[in-house]
Amino acid sequence: MYKAKITITLRSSILDPQGKATHHALGELGFKSIQSVRIGKFVELEIDAASNSEAASLAENACKELLANSVMEDYQVEIQELVVR
Repeated sequence: MYKAKITITLRSSILDPQGKATHHALGELGFKSIQSVRIGKFVELEIDAASNSEAASLAENACKELLANSVMEDYQVEIQELVVR
């Protein structure tokens, strides 16, 4: 059993209105040293696979087909083996 930790972020060329609004709100709260904010998504998948590479392949395919918008978003996949007790 494996856990895929997936971080999905908007590409740097895509405007991030949620990040912009959050940056403004943080400034109003006194966090003046924060220069910019980008908002993304974090997804965890538990995958029943025979190997690390199979789990990574399944997670990559899930990102390509559903979890990430390939036109606007980038993603990173980290695979961890779960210890079953």
